[in-house]
Amino acid sequence: MAAGRGEFFRSFLAGLDMQPGQPAPGRRQPVHGRGKPRPGGGLTGGKNEKKWSKAAAPSMAPRQVNGMDNSFQEAKTEEPRENVTKVKSSLPKENLVERLPSEILIQILSYLDASSLFCVSHVSKLFHQIANDDVMWHKIYMSEFGGQTWKPKSVDAAALKEEPVEMEDWSSGHWKKMYFRSIAGQELNKWRRERREISPYTGLPRRTEWVLRNLNVNWELTVCDRHGKESRLEQSRAYFFESSVIVRWSGGSLPYYQNISNIQLHGVRTDALKSPKVRKPGWRSLILKLDMKTHLGRLAGTDGLIKLIIFSSGFIIGIWRGQSRVAFIMVSLHFHRLVEKSLLGSPVCPFSEPVDRPHVDNSDPEFGLHGYTLHFVLHNTGTEIMSGNFRQLFCRTVQIQEGLVELKAISKTNLSQHRCLSGNIKMPWKSEGMEGSVENCCIMTLTLLDESQKPFWCVSAPICITMSKNTLSFDYSGEHFLMEYKNPDGQVKMKLVWLKEQKQFFVISLTVSVSVFKINNHFSTDY
Repeated sequence: MAAGRGEFFRSFLAGLDMQPGQPAPGRRQPVHGRGKPRPGGGLTGGKNEKKWSKAAAPSMAPRQVNGMDNSFQEAKTEEPRENVTKVKSSLPKENLVERLPSEILIQILSYLDASSLFCVSHVSKLFHQIANDDVMWHKIYMSEFGGQTWKPKSVDAAALKEEPVEMEDWSSGHWKKMYFRSIAGQELNKWRRERREISPYTGLPRRTEWVLRNLNVNWELTVCDRHGKESRLEQSRAYFFESSVIVRWSGGSLPYYQNISNIQLHGVRTDALKSPKVRKPGWRSLILKLDMKTHLGRLAGTDGLIKLIIFSSGFIIGIWRGQSRVAFIMVSLHFHRLVEKSLLGSPVCPFSEPVDRPHVDNSDPEFGLHGYTLHFVLHNTGTEIMSGNFRQLFCRTVQIQEGLVELKAISKTNLSQHRCLSGNIKMPWKSEGMEGSVENCCIMTLTLLDESQKPFWCVSAPICITMSKNTLSFDYSGEHFLMEYKNPDGQVKMKLVWLKEQKQFFVISLTVSVSVFKINNHFSTDY
């Protein structure tokens, strides 16, 4: 029986290779007339076959039969063979797999998983049509989600629940769409479950760092020069804090600073593979884009090796002194919706936050804003310089000036609110085996919560300290300094005093100002 099956499969494969018009494998060609004379002598199909082949092989010259030249007969017999060869070469070479019936191909592809089936659909038009078969995707969908109570909230799912119809009535590719939609919805719900616990101190989800690390989220830079050449850089290091993360890129082919046209920051989720040498491309989600023509940098400070240029969008660029070549690039990212920004955007369009307008208390329109909470942190890549949580911030309507609503966290006249910094203001850096630190520069991470304790204005960006020309307070003897930050949504202003005896800075004022346009747009008010 085994030998019979083997012979059958060999004959089947030979039949697939056979061109149209060829005899079936295992059969002899029909011979018309046993022992019929062949041109040039010899008989066909008899014992003289081998003798004729040996005798005729050396001498292929035309012979004379009965005193006549046989060259005309030789040419006449050669012509049909050439025509047959031309006919065979002109036949199209068919793909053996495509000659199989669609039922067999569907049965073969039904053993693949969802990801492999999706990849196979890009091989050819035939595979694309067969790999989108609703029967296969229905089985995959039911095996994955059939026994679960969770269902995606979509129009198709609601229609499936309310009006059950036959599977043939669905449009082509329906179950494939349902499967990937369910996978995405299930993944999103998993993030939401893990980030459901909110910290009362920061107003942000507690496990943002855990979710980012568990999902293998990395950040990638695309640097474009003025000639249109793009360079992609993988992150060198990420520094996580309570409400922000600092990402650094160093080494590699960093261009000269004056040649940079724009910088794009993408969030990339990579799958954990067993072999570290094998790399699988991940989905790229645009987070930030820095246009060097419209966003002007500010010199923050220098040390013996580099000079530091900072941007209000959160970027920090270190340049080697005397070369104008970029040593490293850093960016500070706030945790507010960072998971969604890193995963749910497209390669060319960032994630758009959903509009959720909170309820506004208009019981006392003269009072303005009240019940706000500010979480404020000064830090660098290694240490936390200052951290404070300020509650019950307010601003009356009459205090709104120059299109800004001022919320005072630390008042200059209230000495009990003043506090000292726990460390020096500096920004450590590392690149190409060298390291150092630039004085008078650090990272400011600000989280402003509205009266319903929802994040209203979130910023994480570099900030530097400058000496004030005027005396800011007569209660302290020492040099006075300012730390200021500004963007279209608002601005931050800090006043500090350097105490020589203690050798540390003392914060005597902290004011956060939010633009009226942002408030009216968020609350639908008319201040």
